[in-house]
Amino acid sequence: MDDPTPSAAPTDADLLAHGREILRAEGDAIVQAAESLDDSFGRAVRLIEGCTGSVVVTGIGKAGLVARKVSATLASTGTPSHFLHPAEAMHGDLGALRRDDLLLALSQSGETEEITRLLPHVAARGIRIIALTGSAMSTLGRAAHVVVATGTVREACVLGLAPSTSTSLLLALGDAISLVTSGLRQFTHEEFAARHPGGSLGRQLMHVEDVMRPLAQCRTARADDTVRAVFARPLPARRTGAVMILDAAGALAGIFTDSDLARLFEGRHDAALDEPIGRVMTSRPTTIVAGTRLRDAVALLETRRLSELPVLDAAGGVVGLLDIVDLVGLVPPETLEIAVAAPAAAAA
Repeated sequence: MDDPTPSAAPTDADLLAHGREILRAEGDAIVQAAESLDDSFGRAVRLIEGCTGSVVVTGIGKAGLVARKVSATLASTGTPSHFLHPAEAMHGDLGALRRDDLLLALSQSGETEEITRLLPHVAARGIRIIALTGSAMSTLGRAAHVVVATGTVREACVLGLAPSTSTSLLLALGDAISLVTSGLRQFTHEEFAARHPGGSLGRQLMHVEDVMRPLAQCRTARADDTVRAVFARPLPARRTGAVMILDAAGALAGIFTDSDLARLFEGRHDAALDEPIGRVMTSRPTTIVAGTRLRDAVALLETRRLSELPVLDAAGGVVGLLDIVDLVGLVPPETLEIAVAAPAAAAA
């Protein structure tokens, strides 16, 4: 018998088409799950919201990896949670379970041996179980107090075997449960910030006074000081491109930036250097109030195309200056891109 003709190597277009097919298969499964959600979803959310202990999330294999992520999402959005490895649970880690905990178990088949072996021991402790599984009639489904069923799932793998569609679906449902529970708890920005002190998320939730330059470290002047005199003074340790002009009472009267100085030179207005800075300053500049979140301040810098923002207290007094130079490394570079590209002082 002649050897079968070898198939042609796939082209880049074939690879692209296959990738899209997989994404569509997983996306369609998630959309179908959204349409199929029933009252069990709400019961699961309320059970988690009412838990006085921790939501202990478990799963094995790929579902176990998803379970770890779901547990992390719960913990970061207001619900105490930790992951329990079902195999390790049988070798001492059952001691991590408390009576007021809740078990969230992930298994598409509902028949995973490590999970089914764990169930009687959880039940013996009077701990309630929520199952994310394919069928309420599976071993896991029958043991659970609430079942959020994923239904029959065809894996996107060519062989139809490797967990792919099922794990995407479990992850999406876990996220939905976590975030709806967070909304039910009325989880606040302050609580989120307290759980995310590091990284770009935590930094964006900081307040402007956490990163501003205090007034004592800023360049200030009076309106009758000449431009030349102001710029001849020693600079503070942290150089800034703006001078805040204060009136006799110490209130903000205006702002004068390095860009304003450059425009005087470009326009050959040399005589203005020996005139009061109050004549060339920007009156009523854009300001921001202490207590404003850093991400909102950055949005204002971007919208107004500014590089500096005077910071005022609730009474309108000047307490410092937010300089875009100090934000480099604190927020994602793309957030600062527009503001850095076109620094200018815009009137309010």
